[in-house]
Amino acid sequence: MKVAGIAFEEKVIPLYESGSREQILQYSPAGKVPVLIDGDRHIWESLAILEYLAEKFPHVSLWPRDLGARSHARTVATEMHAGFQALRKNCPMNLWLPVKSRPQPDDVLENVRRIESLWSDCRARFGQGGLFLFGSFGAVDAMYAPIVSRFHTYGVDVGRVSRNYIDAVMALPAWGEWRSAALKEPWIMKNNEPDWPLVRGIAAQ
Repeated sequence: MKVAGIAFEEKVIPLYESGSREQILQYSPAGKVPVLIDGDRHIWESLAILEYLAEKFPHVSLWPRDLGARSHARTVATEMHAGFQALRKNCPMNLWLPVKSRPQPDDVLENVRRIESLWSDCRARFGQGGLFLFGSFGAVDAMYAPIVSRFHTYGVDVGRVSRNYIDAVMALPAWGEWRSAALKEPWIMKNNEPDWPLVRGIAAQ
């Protein structure tokens, strides 16, 4: 929404703290985030949020205009939404964690190879018009932003195409705002700290 210039107000609810679930349930009947609220409409799944925004703001082209490219973008985004469990488990997203290369088990490396294959295929087939998976930044790139964060934070070794894509996503002003906001969060979630109980954070900038 930031990249597309869609105005919104953000409410942050710390997770896994006393009362967190009760707060979330005020907005999301599933008890999960993110949730988009537009008047009396509550949309609480990432892909459903993207589809809602794409329909309400068709001029921003969150999905590619070409039918073939659009169907492929939705397929690739859905694979991210439902998959890569090993990567999620072993490399929890934590923008506050210092960048450090860490050995990863085979199932994580398999996830990495699959993601790199997806990215390379999208860039080769649909990415000629820009730096992102389908040229200009869109919904599918938003879905893969947490993967970009994980690859960067955990020093995952990737090829040139993936490295260029990661650099493009991280160069977005919206990414910089996202990171800066994360560094200001005072709470620590031990399940997102791979060295727990030792916690190494980087200072806000």
